[in-house]
Amino acid sequence: MLKKVLVAAAFALSATGIAQAEEKGALPETINFGIISTESASVLEKNFQPFLDDMSKALGVKVKPFFASDYAGVIAGMGAKQVDLAWFGNKSAIQAVDKAGGEVFAQTIKDDGSRGYYSLLITQKDSPLNSLDDVLKCDKTLTFGNGDPNSTSGFAIPGYYVWALNGKTPEECFARVTSANHEGNALAVASGQVDVATNNTESIYARFAKSKPEAAAKIKEIWRSPLIPSDPMVWRADLSPAAKEKLYYFFMQYGRFGDMEKVARERKILAGLSDGWGPFLASSNAQLLDVRQIEAFKAKLKAEASGDAEAIKAADALLADLAEQAEIVGKGGY
Repeated sequence: MLKKVLVAAAFALSATGIAQAEEKGALPETINFGIISTESASVLEKNFQPFLDDMSKALGVKVKPFFASDYAGVIAGMGAKQVDLAWFGNKSAIQAVDKAGGEVFAQTIKDDGSRGYYSLLITQKDSPLNSLDDVLKCDKTLTFGNGDPNSTSGFAIPGYYVWALNGKTPEECFARVTSANHEGNALAVASGQVDVATNNTESIYARFAKSKPEAAAKIKEIWRSPLIPSDPMVWRADLSPAAKEKLYYFFMQYGRFGDMEKVARERKILAGLSDGWGPFLASSNAQLLDVRQIEAFKAKLKAEASGDAEAIKAADALLADLAEQAEIVGKGGY
């Protein structure tokens, strides 16, 4: 006979925190959950709805998905308090934290336990382009599909490793530069609308290959970044402590605590999200340090290229501060 498995730490958290969280007014009457536009809203809503339904049942309030046409729309929604918590990439989470009053509280992992993913450059399978060196010839004969400006893997990571470190920009390399989400860029490459585009391993190999296998078969990877930390979950920092405790408990127990029937059902739901998630891990704003350092280094390179001494000095000071923070939290986790 299967019995419920409860972890002592989780029980201790619920014994004090949940009682407070159930006080009148601890949670909003409706919780709006922001979902970044990695795919079409219809696909995302279908995949996320079972998870949101479970959250609604556990919290005792209605949980609604919040979609926007781009990452900036979800960030703006949080800033306007129309979004209470959201799934972001690391770069968009920086904007949510710095400009929209957000705070990282959890990290996604894959259902195989891995804690990261990779940015990609992709092209048509029969293209003569086979490497980053081929792309960096920059002869203005090709077209390029860049990612959403707030995307980590679609914009920030290739912006640093592909362009900044090589002293190039997409505009000086390509005849035409467009911008789209991961699915849009994959479709543009598969159909020949652009020659090269950014993407990531989550989108291409987990989502796109399943949803559009014929198009995915027309695509090949020609560059892969270093590992990017898995995506953060961000809530509004001004939510009450009681509300945060109840939300935090839901995320930490989901797919982890309970009898095996409950765990199996929830793990199946998580595996259907994005590239296939596992149970969430605790996290904090420290998760964003790697991408902050990349953005600061890009700013320094830009300042050096323009000869702006004050901007160089500011970038150096920021890099030193970020390095000090990373020394404190980098080895111990987020």
